[in-house]
Formats: sequence, C-alpha cells, structure tokens
Amino acid sequence: MKWEGNRESDNVEDRRSDDGGGGGGGFGGGRSIGLGTIAIALVASYFFGISPTTVLSLLSGGPVSQPQSQQAPNPNRSAQPEDRQTKFVRTVLADTEDVWTQIFRANGKTYPPPKLVLFSGATQTACGTGQTASGPFYCPGDRKVYIDLSFYQLMQQRFHVSGEFAQAYVIAHEVGHHVQNLMGIMDKVNSAERQMSKAQANAMSVRLELQADCLAGVWAFHANQARSILEQGDVEGALNAATAIGDDALQKQEQGYVVPDSFTHGTSAQRVHWFKQGVSSGEVKSCNTFETKAL
Repeated sequence: MKWEGNRESDNVEDRRSDDGGGGGGGFGGGRSIGLGTIAIALVASYFFGISPTTVLSLLSGGPVSQPQSQQAPNPNRSAQPEDRQTKFVRTVLADTEDVWTQIFRANGKTYPPPKLVLFSGATQTACGTGQTASGPFYCPGDRKVYIDLSFYQLMQQRFHVSGEFAQAYVIAHEVGHHVQNLMGIMDKVNSAERQMSKAQANAMSVRLELQADCLAGVWAFHANQARSILEQGDVEGALNAATAIGDDALQKQEQGYVVPDSFTHGTSAQRVHWFKQGVSSGEVKSCNTFETKAL
C-alpha cells in the first residue's frame, strides 16, 4: 500500500501513556461495534486465557451499561514516539476524511470526521470501558474509533493476516460505522432490534456489519482513484482479513461447527462479497445490505 508522504490526520488522540479506564461498569453500553466485536472471543483467549465460548456467551446475553463519561486525558503523560505505525494510522484516517468529505459534499452534506483514539490495555469511552480484548471498535456515543495497535500483531499471529492495506481495512471498516451513524442507520437498527428476537437482532447486526465492510470498499475505491494507494496483492490482503474474521471461520476454529442464528457479522464469503461490492463500484448506494434478500 502506498501511503508514505500523504497527509496525516490531526484527529488522533493518543492515550497510550494513560493509566487506562477504570470503574464505570463493563464495556458495551451505547452499542459499540466493529471488527473487534466479532474477534473478541479469540482475542480474549489470546491475551487473557479466557475461553472464547465464554466470552461469546457473555456478549450475547450481558446487560448493557449506561454510557460513561470520557476519562480526562492525563496532562502529565509522556509523549509517544511518532513511529511508522502511528504515522500509518494517522495517514489512513486522513485518507478516510478526504474521501468521505468529498462524498458527503457531493450529496449536499457535511462530514464531521471521527476522532481516532490510540490506547493500551483499557480506556474510558462513552460506551463504557473499552479494553484491548475488544479489538478495534467504534463508539457512537462519542463518535470515536478506538484501537490498540497490538491488534495488528494479533492479526498476523492469530489470524495469519498481514499487509498494510489489510490493516487499513480495519480502520476503514470502523469509519464505515461512523458513516452509518451519521446517516441515521445505526439508530434505525437499534430501534428495530428492540422489537426483535435474539436471532432476528443478530441477523440485523449482520446486515449492519456487512454494510460497513462495503463502505470500507467504497473508501478504497475513491482513495485509489485519487492517490493510487493500491499495490499488487493489497485487495487480496484485505479479502484475507475479511475471510479470517467471518463468523463461520471463527466458530469453526473455536468449536468445530457453526451456529448461523448466532452470527452477528456475517460469514467469510459474505464479508468478502460486500467489501468487493464497495471496492468495485465506489458507490454508497451499492452498499444497501438492508434491501437485499441474498447477502
């Protein structure tokens, strides 16, 4: 992926020297969602030795906490070095800002970009206490994307996924949730889910996540047109990431079989299909996962 020398975003909040989030109940209030949500079972087992099945059970039935106030930054923390990976994250975020600003403007709207928070271990969010084990996630309550950069190591070690464009796909997917939030899609989904059974709500969540995959593809299409960021093998790397974190792939790895009614993010094939849909069309309207019968 060609990114060095491109603009870096100022909308990055570095909390990696903070003490971490404390108090305020468990993470999950306000519907925080993202790639980390589907990978949480494997991530938790990797970092903490917790059974992925146990974590999935808690996620499917745990109560939702009340939104928490954001922890005030520590004014005495030491500055983090601007290493290559930090610069990469800033540059990818800037690229999403440029693409979505243009798309929103073309539709007569303004795009307020999300803040991206770098943290280690745990941090306070408007959705409760976010933790490394949650993986990258978006919190609509404060309109921020959260990521512990150690997740990229996990992608390679646990999921056998590498490449900078695959890492950029992770950020673009979370920004896709921000776009859904701005468009009012997330509010509609949340309202609908309250009237549904658990299986029906899971199916609705799948459509939301697949749309975010498609929106990540839309970003890639326009970023490549404007700045020629894609190199040989980049798209394949992103597709490998989508394949590795499909619900069916994760469940097969953990328990040897799949339970479709418990899917919340879609199968590997579905995730690949919708990312390809976005990256080939470059059109938001092609990402309407809620109107199609066959995902």
